[in-house]
Amino acid sequence: MLFGFYLSWRATRLHRVHHRVDTTRVALEAALARRRTAALALAAADGTEATAALAAAARTAGEASLTGERDLAESTLSRALRDCLEFRDQDRCWGMLRPQLAEVEAAAKGVHMARTFHNAAVSDTRRARRSVLVRTFRLAGTAPLPDYFEIDDEPPRLPLLPVGPDTL
Repeated sequence: MLFGFYLSWRATRLHRVHHRVDTTRVALEAALARRRTAALALAAADGTEATAALAAAARTAGEASLTGERDLAESTLSRALRDCLEFRDQDRCWGMLRPQLAEVEAAAKGVHMARTFHNAAVSDTRRARRSVLVRTFRLAGTAPLPDYFEIDDEPPRLPLLPVGPDTL
C-alpha cells in the first residue's frame, strides 16, 4: 500500500511538471507575440528604410509555423532588432521614439526570461521522466516529451537617449 501511495505521489509530481511546461510555453508564446508587436510599432513609428527590414522580420516571425522554421524566424527577428538599434547612426534622433524603444526593450527582455523559464521547466520534466520508476510503471502516460525552445534571444543594446525637461 505504501508503494502505491509513492507511485501516486510520483505521478502527481510528474503531472505538475508537465503542467508547468505547458504554462511556461503559453507565457513564451505571449512574450514572442509582444516582441513582434513592439517591433512592428517601432518600424511603423520610425518609417525609415532601416526599419523596413525589422518590420519584414517581425511579419515573417508572426507567420512562421510551430516547426523548426519558427525558431529560425524568431532568431532572425532578434538579429534584425540588434542590427536596427545597435548599429544605427548615432546622430539619429531617438527622442521621438522613446515609448516604442522602451516597449521593444521590455519585450525583448521578456522573451529572454520566458525562454529561460520554459527551458528550465523542460529540463525538470525530462529529468523526472528519466527515472527508472517512471519508465517502468509508465507514469508519464501518453504525454509527449517536451522540447527545448532554442533561439537567439539576446536583447538589443538600446542607444542612450537624451534626458531633458522636454523628454520626461
